[in-house]
Amino acid sequence: MKSEAFQRLRKCARFILVLFVFTLSVQTAEAKARVFRAGAATSNITPPLDEPIVGNWSQPPAQHVHDELHARCLVLDDGTTRLALVLVDNVGIPREVYDAAKVIIQDKTGIPAAHVLCAATHTHSSISARGRCKVMPSESLSDYQLFVGQRIADGVRRAVNHLEPARIGWGRGTEPNEVFNRRYFMKPGTPTPNPFGGTDQVVMNPGRGNPDILRAAGPTDPAVPFLAIQTRAGRPLALLANYALHYVGPRSGATISADYFGVFADRVQQLLGADRLDPPFVGMLSNGASGDINNINWLKKHHHQAAPYEQMNKVAQEVAQTVYQAYQTLSFHDWVELGVRQTELTLAVRKPTPEEVERAQVILDRPDEAKSYHSREKVYAQRTMLLHESPDEVDIILQAFRIGDLGVCAIPFEVFVEIGLELKQRSPWSQTMVVSHANGSYGYLPTEQQHQWGGYETWMGTCNVEVRAASKIVSDLLTSLNWLKTSLPSRSSMR
Repeated sequence: MKSEAFQRLRKCARFILVLFVFTLSVQTAEAKARVFRAGAATSNITPPLDEPIVGNWSQPPAQHVHDELHARCLVLDDGTTRLALVLVDNVGIPREVYDAAKVIIQDKTGIPAAHVLCAATHTHSSISARGRCKVMPSESLSDYQLFVGQRIADGVRRAVNHLEPARIGWGRGTEPNEVFNRRYFMKPGTPTPNPFGGTDQVVMNPGRGNPDILRAAGPTDPAVPFLAIQTRAGRPLALLANYALHYVGPRSGATISADYFGVFADRVQQLLGADRLDPPFVGMLSNGASGDINNINWLKKHHHQAAPYEQMNKVAQEVAQTVYQAYQTLSFHDWVELGVRQTELTLAVRKPTPEEVERAQVILDRPDEAKSYHSREKVYAQRTMLLHESPDEVDIILQAFRIGDLGVCAIPFEVFVEIGLELKQRSPWSQTMVVSHANGSYGYLPTEQQHQWGGYETWMGTCNVEVRAASKIVSDLLTSLNWLKTSLPSRSSMR
């Protein structure tokens, strides 16, 4: 009896060993078959001179080009899923332009439109690719919009042409010295008028060293998450970073520039020793949740007048150096899983009351030299009438990407920093990027609390959608991030 039991035990052990060897060989074969590939390219989208530069209240015709503008494109492929990420040097681009580009991309490359993330950097130093009203779709595209859409598609096609076996890593640096909240509570008794005839609790950009400043109305986010791509041999292919800083411009008059986003791309290429490679290295910096963040410390008086290009070069250098230092500690993977979940969310458009429409019309009928309650009264009267004529609802695209253990959220607004921080904190991924100005351009996205305090970013015509939009967007994106975490196969990355 003991002998029979022993024989059965030996057969069972032999079977388990054979099964183990077979499973290991299958996994080894699958591992060898899995190839992660990446490709990157840029498309020049510099506009002609004499077109109006947008980003500030005045729109002077462009007289000079300091640096060329680009659509910077990165394509990733895990053998099953292919993703494209595109950053465009523009203040904001409507969904219709991106949709037109995605149609071409899908037709020419096979990459599904839902797998393409397109986002503006929010440079304030170029001509506009936006339409007349952010929540009113354009019936036709302008010549420059058509040009930008075509060049986005061209850049993605060229990135596909550059696909090669690659390695990928992601990390995070911290640069707290260049981000400041720009919204402040003021001391009691400080005048805080708004263009609608009322007063606010919070003021944007209250003046450097203003003695009436009480405290900041929100936090900052100093993190600089990034992903880096290199060939199997270690040659840098691309790097995509994300920083919650609104923009830093050239301060040089009517000059076209990619702002500090373009300088970062150049500096990180230099730091990585990636100049004059074939194919060329592509550096990319996306705009994070920075709707209430800028580069000015309003609590300190201004003692130094920066020369043209000085400040944007300084900030770009510091952010690039932060990324470069974190880059030295990266672990690169030969293969990671990619995933995407795209949804559409319907939001209510903010609508003026009959009384607000009547007041706006009275303001617009006044002569320009008439005394006004607020310096921007007429601008916001025009925006009030536009919203009055707009559709009641707008459909927006939200995207969540999975790149290995990195999560990416794409939001078509100028997103307040609190929203980005909440997404990062509640994300199932250890590291998450929040990309603003993505797949559309609908204005500012404050939190409900910030709406209650008022201020420029909350004004109707600056913020164009319902007050509860932020909470709806956060809920939708967290659902997508968790779906990507739990519903896709969890296969280990390989070195």
